[in-house]
Amino acid sequence: MATRATTKIEHQKPKKREVAQARNQFHFRLIGSDYDKPFLFIVMILLVFGTFMMFSASYVWGLQEHNNGYYYLQKQCVSIFIGLAFMFTLSFIDYHNYQNTKLAYLAFIIVYGLTFVTSFIGTAVAGARRWIVIGPINFQPSELLKVAFIIIFAYLGALNYPKFKSIKYSMAPYLLVLALCCGVLVLQRHLSGVLIFGAIGIAMIFVSGVPMKHFVILCVVGVAGVGVLLGYKIVTSGGFGYISERIQSWKDPTSDILGSTLQTYQSMLAIGSGGIFGLGFGESRQKHLWLPEAQNDFVFAVVCEEMGFVGAVAVILLFALFVFRGFYIASNAPDRFGMLLAAGITIQIGIQAFLNIGVACNAFPNTGISLPFFSYGGTALLIQLAEMGILLSISRQSTTKE
Repeated sequence: MATRATTKIEHQKPKKREVAQARNQFHFRLIGSDYDKPFLFIVMILLVFGTFMMFSASYVWGLQEHNNGYYYLQKQCVSIFIGLAFMFTLSFIDYHNYQNTKLAYLAFIIVYGLTFVTSFIGTAVAGARRWIVIGPINFQPSELLKVAFIIIFAYLGALNYPKFKSIKYSMAPYLLVLALCCGVLVLQRHLSGVLIFGAIGIAMIFVSGVPMKHFVILCVVGVAGVGVLLGYKIVTSGGFGYISERIQSWKDPTSDILGSTLQTYQSMLAIGSGGIFGLGFGESRQKHLWLPEAQNDFVFAVVCEEMGFVGAVAVILLFALFVFRGFYIASNAPDRFGMLLAAGITIQIGIQAFLNIGVACNAFPNTGISLPFFSYGGTALLIQLAEMGILLSISRQSTTKE
């Protein structure tokens, strides 16, 4: 069947496509109808607030490491401007463009291949080989793999839904993709990534509507598979000694305050120092080279110290509103693919925020998970804003506009 592309901007929700058409044809469409303004407002508040707090947390470290207190802010702003361009561009592109057999699988294979290669030739930091460095560009392929993973899961959920009574369609494809992703992340010693991918996968499988008995079996098999991967890595690489070290740091943050528990201990000091209203913007004491990675994984601790309990609650409420509005977009998507795509992106951001805040408060062991829109990191921020564009695209075709 011949393919055809159109670039006409449509101001009304497109008619439903047949599944076969979506699988075999690539229809490039631009959507010009209205988007979800409350969702965009929440995203922009998170982005602005997060940028200010990242700047405050990074200023001293910028002076220490680069002799420029604005170093991290300047680099983050470049990512913000590019990311916003991606977001608004993708918001006009019909998300059904991703519901194409060749495109969905090809994108996943390319990104997966890049992540796999990085496991062997990438740049290692603290023993984890996750980065590709090309001149001034520092890129983490596993961040892009999250998007490809969500798209392929949404595609499989929409394609196989009529056949979910068969385990062949309700379990096998999901387990294969999940095993591939977790396997390559174990190779990179990226266990926080395994945790996130596993949580996103399980949540999306549940939302996709697989029979409950299949879902339970799938969860058991998935957990067992991850256990096998970890066991293999332990046997072949001499173990994950740092895992037990982090668990010990979680159980007793004061056991080695100059070594393994330094981050957790300093984070708790920062949170406790903030009180109800905080010390004021820019007035954090722990960011003065006491709290490592203050601008990255532990930026929430600086929020608590400078903005106090009130600021911490504000951040948590913003992410709660984000999740609520994201699921609202998903529930009003015009088809199953859009629903699963919106739900997957929302789940990803929500899980990362939940785990990062929990780690900063020592509710969970240190996992190295960044706080979306707050933590320093160009790759992650670019991809997060691109994902927001996809959510806005889905909202443009919401069933509430009918």
